[in-house]
Order: sequence, then C-alpha cells, then structure tokens
Amino acid sequence: MGLSLATAERWVERWERQQQRYAVDREERFTVIADVVEQSVAGVPGRPSVVDLGCGPGSLAARLARRMPYADIVAVDMDPLLLELARTHHADAARYVDVVIGAEDWTRALGLDRPLDAAVSTTALHYLDPDALHRTYRQLAGLLRPGGVLVNGDHFPHDDCALAGLAECVGRRHAERGQALAHEDWASWWAAVAHDPELTDLLAERRRRQAAVTGTSAGTGGAPCLSVSAHERLLRQAGFRHVGAVWQYGDSHVLVAIR
Repeated sequence: MGLSLATAERWVERWERQQQRYAVDREERFTVIADVVEQSVAGVPGRPSVVDLGCGPGSLAARLARRMPYADIVAVDMDPLLLELARTHHADAARYVDVVIGAEDWTRALGLDRPLDAAVSTTALHYLDPDALHRTYRQLAGLLRPGGVLVNGDHFPHDDCALAGLAECVGRRHAERGQALAHEDWASWWAAVAHDPELTDLLAERRRRQAAVTGTSAGTGGAPCLSVSAHERLLRQAGFRHVGAVWQYGDSHVLVAIR
C-alpha cells in the first residue's frame, strides 16, 4: 500500500526546509540548472530526454517538470523512502527508478529508448569515490547525445585551503542572513521520520539496504570531498569536450559538461 498524499506532502515540505541549511542559495541553484537544461534542449526535435541522478524526494525533477512539461524525465535514487515520497508527492513529474548509481549495469535500469539530452544532479554524486565517479561520468557520456549536457549542482571545496575557508564562511553567512540555519537539520529530519508509523516499513528497508552496502544501519548525509578542478579533470577524461562552472556562491557550484 502506498503512502497517503498528505503524509508525502508533509515530509517533502519539511525536507525542502531542512535542505536550505546545506545548499547555499538552493532555489537559485535549481533555477540555474533548469536554465542550462532548457537552453541545451532548445530546438531538439520531439520530447527532450532528461535523467535526474540522486533525485531524493523529487525536488529537482519537480522543478524541471514545471519549467519543461514537454520533457521526459527519469528520476533515479537508491533510497526507497525518499523515492516513495517523490512518487507520491510528485507523481507526474518523472518516471522513478530504484537503482544504485554506479552499480554494475545500473544504466540498463533506466529503460532509455534513445540518447539522453541532459543528465542533472544536485547534492548527490559526492558520495561516489573518485573511481566510481569517473566510471559514472564515462557511462553518462555514453548515454548522452553529442551536444548533450551533464549539469551537477553541489558543494565543491577549493584546492586552496585558505580560499576553502573563506568560501565556507561566505556560505555560512548567507545561510545566517536567510535564517536557513533555523530549520531542522538532516539528522533531526530522519529522527522525526522514525516516529511516523506510515513510514516504518520504508525506513526499515532503507536501513536494511544501508547495512548491506556499508555494514551499518546508520544513515549519513554524506559530504563532498573533490574540488571543482578534480571533477573537471574526471569529466574531460570521461569524454566531455567543454567543462566548467557556470554559477558559484561560496563553495556551491553548478558545474556543466558538454558531450
């Protein structure tokens, strides 16, 4: 039995608020990602094909669907609870796929019938180690048409430690001015989820999967570790011709790679 719409709405709403603590100028970053995708698919015949990597409860997929209702969006995640929230709250935004990004043959689960026009991600790919990330970038380059784009919004630390500290300060001050830090954090959100009986089975499945993969049942929000230059290097090695950041606030970036 699926979740009730009221339950999904409540938890997605709380998710949106708590994520403001972590993504500097989050709404602007979403808008920039959509700007890039919309521009890249302009003039593409038929319905553009877009994949959202690590979609969570559908935050980016829903925004893309509102901006481009003519696009076919496939939203991918490995978290059964977040995926069910997305399927229930943003049912019409995308076709949702439960798969581990970077796992063997994961791209087959996408069920694509033509090359992708765009792949997007926000605050998700940083959990991949450099080898898995390089492999994933290569696989995405193989899925995208010539001229297709990969757009990744995330926090990328500077190579220079002094600049990294300043960028972190800029982001923190911005969050303080916007009162984003007044919202509950990642751990508090998940702790509250544990008390909702409608989410009990999904949370148990989430913990089971995490234990199978990591040997622990405790979830974490993850943290970025590779710099922008490291990502750019991996993307070029994967076969992308044009790579660079098109937006930045503190250490929050939108990184674009063109096939």
